[in-house]
Amino acid sequence: MKKYFVFWALLALSTVSFAQKAEQALFVQDSLTLISAQFKFTEGASVDRQGNVFFTDQPNDKIWKYGIDGKLSLFMDKSGRANGTYFDKKGNLIVCADEHNEIWSIDKNKKIKVLFSNFEGKKVNGPNDIWLDNKGGIYFTDPYYQRDYWTRKSPEIEGQKVYYLPKGKKEAMVVADDVVKPNGIVGTPDGKFLYIADMDANKTYRYTIGADAKLSERQLILNQNSDGMTLDSNGNIYVTGRGVNIYKPNGEKIGHIDVPEGWCGNICFGGKHRNKLFITASKSLYVIPINAKGVE
Repeated sequence: MKKYFVFWALLALSTVSFAQKAEQALFVQDSLTLISAQFKFTEGASVDRQGNVFFTDQPNDKIWKYGIDGKLSLFMDKSGRANGTYFDKKGNLIVCADEHNEIWSIDKNKKIKVLFSNFEGKKVNGPNDIWLDNKGGIYFTDPYYQRDYWTRKSPEIEGQKVYYLPKGKKEAMVVADDVVKPNGIVGTPDGKFLYIADMDANKTYRYTIGADAKLSERQLILNQNSDGMTLDSNGNIYVTGRGVNIYKPNGEKIGHIDVPEGWCGNICFGGKHRNKLFITASKSLYVIPINAKGVE
């Protein structure tokens, strides 16, 4: 009996040791660095072609830039209460403008173009997170979170869904209505799969993307929701909430980054080599080097 106990004890220790080594190989927890804590609530992290990171401070209605030169600067004041963001291939910053429930494109000169303003004549709930496919089409989640700066007190559209806006079009289409409250979203670089986090169901699903941009074959990947998500070059999934959890594409958890804030809203890889993970966490922005590269 003792021999069996010793065997299983050693096996358990070996498993823990292997998990710890895998986590240490991906990142070093002690290397998490606070960049700034001057914000009210940070969100919407995204990276441009050079590796500069942009993020939002939604309550203060601002978009900030953290450059590859290590300098933090205000990119835009009065940003339409920007939430989720993403860069298109031309270098325009595509923004979920939550103030009037729109999608904006902001060019390098800060000129704003409204890409989307309503669905079938009605305001959507509030575009939250966003991902662009290789065709330039925009997927966005549309949960309902009542804002104190809105005049309306209830949604105009029934249900909280995921939409797709084809490039150059004004009319969006519903691509997922089988979620309760969609939030975080990210797609694979080959354009085959889209991950969608459901906040109320506390799940993250993977969908197959069709040639017509429609979604099918929903598959449960994680028993965890996410406010914001990103992927690395190995296909690992990084999800936010109480810190950052890291999973293999099959849903196996391989790491956790402890962040000393109440909530982590969003993440992206940035820097010249895309090997630094930037974390928007409550009032702060953090960065941690990762032994992998981002794909966005």
